[in-house]
Amino acid sequence: MADTAVAEDSGTEPDGAAWREPWEAYPGGPSAGFAGRARVVADGLRAYGLIVAMWLRSTMAYRASFVMTTFGNFAVTAFDFIALMLMFSHIDVLGGYTLPEIALLYGTAATAFGLADLALGSMDRLGRRVRDGTLDILLVRPVPVLAQVAADRFALRRLGRVTQGLLVLGYALVSLDIAWTPLKVVMLPLMVLSGAAIFGALFAAGAAFQFFAQDASEVQNSFTYGGTTLLQYPPTVFAKDLVRGVTFVVPLAFVSWLPALYVLGREYPLDLPRWVAFLPPVVAALCWVLAGLAWRAGLRAYRSTGS
Repeated sequence: MADTAVAEDSGTEPDGAAWREPWEAYPGGPSAGFAGRARVVADGLRAYGLIVAMWLRSTMAYRASFVMTTFGNFAVTAFDFIALMLMFSHIDVLGGYTLPEIALLYGTAATAFGLADLALGSMDRLGRRVRDGTLDILLVRPVPVLAQVAADRFALRRLGRVTQGLLVLGYALVSLDIAWTPLKVVMLPLMVLSGAAIFGALFAAGAAFQFFAQDASEVQNSFTYGGTTLLQYPPTVFAKDLVRGVTFVVPLAFVSWLPALYVLGREYPLDLPRWVAFLPPVVAALCWVLAGLAWRAGLRAYRSTGS
């Protein structure tokens, strides 16, 4: 804090050491090894829970408004699947897939994205905080900034998207004649949770990018909202270069395409081996490592508004 005071007195920007994450000043911080990092994670989760609870109490104070906005969220997202149903009123298959098969892709992708959007969707507001300097308020609190940004203005109405995705997924499971095995049964919750983690990492990485671009929320949305729209259609309708990009560059294919094709017994795109369907948890963990590094680099580069 002394560095900050010196910087303010001299009228110059604080250096990188002053604008560090508050948890780096903890006596048991990262320099203390695994125990320090575990404490950081625990403090971050606790802060996230407290902020979310505050917004939930605020939301429940106006329950009629909550019900209407949640239903509105449900209805708006439902139009995507209604458009698919209208399309299938004129065709029998799309890219070699029937409506129930596409419903499985749609339901898993929509549910995974809905969970990530519910937990971390508020992070697309970070660019606004960077532009107007209100991020400084979060920096002086002894709580990881990522937890504060993620929980800010927690919107429970986003449950409408999750509900809609689950209903479509239920329709797919009832309509499809799948030869169930223990691995396929385990694959369903695994792909939804891993997919939510992958989307969550994209939210965090997109927020980190806004430290540098500031007004880049639409770039972030192209990978998050745009990514879930992409995954709602079978990979056979897209060019192979695009499929390679969402498999090896931005690994959206691991959200629903690859594990869902294993459940359906379909061939994988790009002649990939069968075992890649079990990689979503590994891919999700790797995405979060990279997102964490990007977030830390962005936060260290932050210099306030300069005004």
